[in-house]
Amino acid sequence: MERPLPRPTEEGYVAARLLEALVEAKLALDFLQRGLVRNAAGKAFQAWRAYMAALLRLELEKLKAAAKSEEERRWLVSRAVPGVPTGRMKGLSQMLEEVGHVGLSLWTDRALHLHDYQHHGPDPAGEYSKYSSREEAARDVVTLIRELVGLVDAIKTRAKWTEELEKALGEVKRQLA
Repeated sequence: MERPLPRPTEEGYVAARLLEALVEAKLALDFLQRGLVRNAAGKAFQAWRAYMAALLRLELEKLKAAAKSEEERRWLVSRAVPGVPTGRMKGLSQMLEEVGHVGLSLWTDRALHLHDYQHHGPDPAGEYSKYSSREEAARDVVTLIRELVGLVDAIKTRAKWTEELEKALGEVKRQLA
């Protein structure tokens, strides 16, 4: 994880982002075990964002073909894949749904709700966070990570899968069991 991130045009980019997703997911579960729910929510969000970066890169050619303009195609390459801007995650997940990743925007919504919870904590009034208690947020951290693990498992044949990735995936699965 401490190695520099490969450029999105390099072969190892997808694997690096998947490893980042799994490491962040493991940290989220570690934080939950220690009762640090806001930290866990932040790590779960980061895990989802890293997964989306890997998926965006895997589907880049399909996304560029579906893009409505040359400007949008350039933006996908220069900003969306390397940065996955938080404010554009909803739209990016909808684009990924259009190229075959059904249900992704619903899970992205959950990740964005956890991102809000990280910054605002529990909010019984529902003005700043969708979670009225720590327990609600903790449950969503676990369900988001379960979904992430299943999705990573499903695309591992499309990435340059390594022993390091397999080990990280196994560790997260063990923590979820």
